[in-house]
Amino acid sequence: MPYDPNTIESKWQKIWQDTGSFRVPAKSDKPKYYILDMFPYPSGHGLHVGHLKGYIASDILARYQRMRGYNVLHPMGWDSFGLPTERQAERDNLPPSEITKRNIRTFKKQMNLVGLTYDWEREFATSDPSYFRWTQWIFLRLFEMGLANETDVPVNWCPALGTVLANEEVKDGVYIETGDPVERRIMRQWMLKITAYADRLLDDLDTVDWPQQVKELQRNWIGRSEGAEIFFEIEGYGPITVFTTRPDTLFGATFFVMSPEHPAVEQITTPARSDEVRAYVEKAGRMSEIDRTDVTREKTGVFTGAYATNPANRERIPVYIADYVLMGYGTGAIMAVPGQDQRDWDFAEKYDLPIIRTVQPPEDFDGEAYVGEGPAINSAFLDGLEVEEAKRRMIEWLEGNGEGRAAVTYRLRDWLFSRQRYWGEPIPIIHGPNGELEPETNLPLLLPERDPEGDALRDHEPFSPLERATDWVNTTLPGTGEPAKRDTNVMPQWAGSSWYYLRFIDPNNQRLPWDEALEENWMPVDLYVGGIEHATLHLLYARFWHKVLYDCGLVSTTEPFQRLFNQGMVHSRSYRDNRGRYYYPEQVYEKDGVWFTKDGDVLLNSRIEKMSKSRYNIVRPEPVIREYGADSLRLYEVFMGPLEANAIWHTEGLSGMRRFLDRVWHMFEISNVHETLTDSEDLERLLHQTIEKVTRDLESLRLNVAVSQLMIFVNEANAQGGVSIDTLSRFIRLLAPFAPHISEELWQALGNKEFVLNAPWPDFDPDKSVEKEVTIAVQVNGKLRARLTCRSGADEDSVKAAALADSSVRRHIEDREVEKVIHVPDKILNIVVKRPRQ
Repeated sequence: MPYDPNTIESKWQKIWQDTGSFRVPAKSDKPKYYILDMFPYPSGHGLHVGHLKGYIASDILARYQRMRGYNVLHPMGWDSFGLPTERQAERDNLPPSEITKRNIRTFKKQMNLVGLTYDWEREFATSDPSYFRWTQWIFLRLFEMGLANETDVPVNWCPALGTVLANEEVKDGVYIETGDPVERRIMRQWMLKITAYADRLLDDLDTVDWPQQVKELQRNWIGRSEGAEIFFEIEGYGPITVFTTRPDTLFGATFFVMSPEHPAVEQITTPARSDEVRAYVEKAGRMSEIDRTDVTREKTGVFTGAYATNPANRERIPVYIADYVLMGYGTGAIMAVPGQDQRDWDFAEKYDLPIIRTVQPPEDFDGEAYVGEGPAINSAFLDGLEVEEAKRRMIEWLEGNGEGRAAVTYRLRDWLFSRQRYWGEPIPIIHGPNGELEPETNLPLLLPERDPEGDALRDHEPFSPLERATDWVNTTLPGTGEPAKRDTNVMPQWAGSSWYYLRFIDPNNQRLPWDEALEENWMPVDLYVGGIEHATLHLLYARFWHKVLYDCGLVSTTEPFQRLFNQGMVHSRSYRDNRGRYYYPEQVYEKDGVWFTKDGDVLLNSRIEKMSKSRYNIVRPEPVIREYGADSLRLYEVFMGPLEANAIWHTEGLSGMRRFLDRVWHMFEISNVHETLTDSEDLERLLHQTIEKVTRDLESLRLNVAVSQLMIFVNEANAQGGVSIDTLSRFIRLLAPFAPHISEELWQALGNKEFVLNAPWPDFDPDKSVEKEVTIAVQVNGKLRARLTCRSGADEDSVKAAALADSSVRRHIEDREVEKVIHVPDKILNIVVKRPRQ
């Protein structure tokens, strides 16, 4: 019978669901393997094929480890609190909880269509009261440890949305999603003292198996800097401290710059300069920190009328405020050394301020500010010293004269933890005389019922929607019964995703957030899979909370995620017609190498873009699965190229995966009919090589290469007229993690009663996998692009499949049509391609 994926896949998905095949036992004698996806935000648009790339890859690994004899924990949940759901609820005039449930149903249905092995009995959403009860409980631990406090800080305030926004959400003074204006304000906010853990967050990066790129991103975000604090006396005011990593350049400090938000600005500004200073401060307050620190922006500032004294040479230097100095970095004030800092150089040139070099540049240096190594100049007792020695000597001088001291500072700032919106975890604090904690018996502290019309009215700014719920806000102090008010801020979306990996271990525990013995068994997460976009904040916040929990004796490991893998993005191609309009993959079709709109208009050229719901250039999984099958989709997602690399989606590429599965089906039919078939020596060797290579590639997450090797084996098996039943059994088990539906069908057809999911992973014999190998040069249009090591005598299809799995070869082919393939056995493979018609 022909291979019919729609019938087979729906059949096995129902069987898996009915039998609870993916349920993870609470206790097991098997070793554990915890594989986790960065859980998604359930938006109303559902999943597209770009989202599925990482989920399918982790599922392949989960199935493989299960067959290797591990008790595999592979859960899924939903990061469901947040502003986007609240805004969608307002548009649809529905409660956010209903929007969340609707979106989750869509996501879950799509995931099940792909055959992902999630244990849905462990599912939860961060907006479930049974979950955020424990998020609030962890906040109380932070508060008790002195790591959570309220303070006045500069924030990005969006009046239209009525909430504080993160720096990453603001560009050019507006909220990036809506274009609403954003202004800087000083507001009283909850802060978490992540800076208290800065050194541990840095040092423990050496203990985890993460990509070096991610480690560097984390190190740069934390930004540990060694240097000195120096005291500058401001005339008529007193000393103001600056931090610098280059105390050796102090003799070159020719002016002094303060952040517009610095608390001393108003006091040091002279009356004659006050109007200009006030106007500048207001203008800077409307800009985001990202814009203010943009190195390409023209530097601006204003003179305060005040003067400071350079402690090294007692020179009187002017005091400016400038928006490129931020209150949150260092002390909010800097000594400006234009000779050794380009920002200061640009500022000095604009405002005609002195420039003094304190480090001798090389003779061939023709730039402006010099930031390199060299001997000190124009620096009195430091002259002639190299930079490091000059730093040491200057710090000694500062400390000996009471003008400063050695210091360490960080780019990392405390975590601003308040949001002025409705759809988030209420902060469990009661505002009384001492800032009392909400009694744990009151947790979860639920959200009040919302009045959407009332929320739109703002009696004052800033405003939190929870202030409208007066019955909820007004409460009494625990123990005394005196009147008090609840905090009306909610936590940021980051809160719920900072510990969810722990709740998956014991999701139904009503007494504790997790059981101690279960935590010791499952932690740390063995493999964490997700996008590079979470390489800084999410990982940093989760690591911080984990270390706090470790200090509380609540977890047994110092780091939550032992191994991290970032999958690449999936891009799509859009097509332009002669009127300049672009069409996306689901809006076009191809015939004889020419692309057309659904109306038959010819499309001229194309461009490549990241898949984005807002651009409508996404490819949904449902139509792909209907036409090609879920197993074809799974194979194509990981065959497009190296898992960590970005890839271009070509729906027509699924045809190759479908043809491969047709060949698998054919191999089974011809082999199962002739049950007495024996394998040739070459085929037996190829089988053991395939087991060895696929196993190695799964361990290193080179999934595209593993699929290529499976193709090579099937081509050879069909060419030889089939394989033995034993070989067939081994191959089906190799295929099972990648294409589980067809594998279960064929496994059952062999007479097996248990699922192939639970079958043992096949072993290989190293002695039987040894053969003569040759090196084949792979060319594209006659130019050498790769060298492949292949077995001697490999046929054209096998060599071609291996070549197309090579990233260097694929990069030079991309989406161009292959005209012909020239194969010289054991020597050369030349792929001749042409460009698509424009």
